[in-house]
Amino acid sequence: MKLGIVGLPNVGKSTLFNAITSAGADSANYPFCTIEPNIGVVEVPDKRLEFLAKINNSAKTLPAVIEFFDIAGLVKGASKGEGLGNKFLSHIREVEAVVHVVRCFDDDNVIHVETTVDPKRDIEIIELELILADLEVMTKRLERLSKMVKNDKSLQGELQLVEKIVSGLEDEKQARYLTYTEEELKLLKTFNLITAKPVLYVANVSEEDILDPSKNKYINIVKEHASQDNSEVIVICGKIEEEISVLEDSEKKEFLQEMGLEESGLDKLIRSSYSLLGLISFFTTGPMETRAWTIVKGTKAPQAASKIHSDIERGFIRAEVTKYEDAIKYGSLNTAKEKGLMGLEGKDYVVEDGDIILFRFNV
Repeated sequence: MKLGIVGLPNVGKSTLFNAITSAGADSANYPFCTIEPNIGVVEVPDKRLEFLAKINNSAKTLPAVIEFFDIAGLVKGASKGEGLGNKFLSHIREVEAVVHVVRCFDDDNVIHVETTVDPKRDIEIIELELILADLEVMTKRLERLSKMVKNDKSLQGELQLVEKIVSGLEDEKQARYLTYTEEELKLLKTFNLITAKPVLYVANVSEEDILDPSKNKYINIVKEHASQDNSEVIVICGKIEEEISVLEDSEKKEFLQEMGLEESGLDKLIRSSYSLLGLISFFTTGPMETRAWTIVKGTKAPQAASKIHSDIERGFIRAEVTKYEDAIKYGSLNTAKEKGLMGLEGKDYVVEDGDIILFRFNV
């Protein structure tokens, strides 16, 4: 899963990203993931992995991971070349969702690029730049389609969709705010528009306010804006996240307890991101390794198997499925199997969160 972090300068975006990279996964475990300076890879916290690894004496434990892209260059006028201009586009179009960091703290020592703290204005600046970036792309597509449709009437539907999106963007409406038919939604995904991606807002508050966010006058402004499309707002303190990121796991728990916090902001961000994108995890486990795999809720067994290897999907025979709760109850997969709690599932089986699966295949 890839998430893009956006926000104006000095809102806490870089602080959050530094916390992410400090707490990052060991890249040696993920040889196919290129780690660049603006990409942070973190493990998805999941206590279920520890239990499965323990009962199977697994040599390795591999959690699911999330890639966070630090999207630089977003300031007022970015779409016209200000700041780093449109350099951010190549990265942000690759992500599945946008994490929009908004400054919700007062601090005279941290200069705001717009001189004052105003979450509504800050959000609108970023959103306008994203709208203008999409408008540029879609205007070019409209010009091209208008010429092509004269010789290919099958493009008429796409042309009408592009016209609708361009009209909406010109009215400063983000693509995800428009209404679409099922066919249009399929086509929309191929456009890879930034403003069509779901958004998670992060209200970055001071250390004082993280314990009692109700005292912060800015958070409700962010929530009011987010309510337009039922987006979630999570409240974090970037400074605290940076402190937590350099601690050992045992120290993190102690630190959070001392602060009176149930979980870190990063864990909260990861959990909310899964919910935002409708993601779940299934597990594979054995003496070699216990591993979590991320899929979209509603995925069927063969397509889930493809996450491991395309050959497994191609030669899929069946899935041997044990529920995590049953593994816990009886202390082992074998005992759960002896109790008749391992299901033999076919191609139409819809994988559920926490399923422990052994795929049988033949190629």
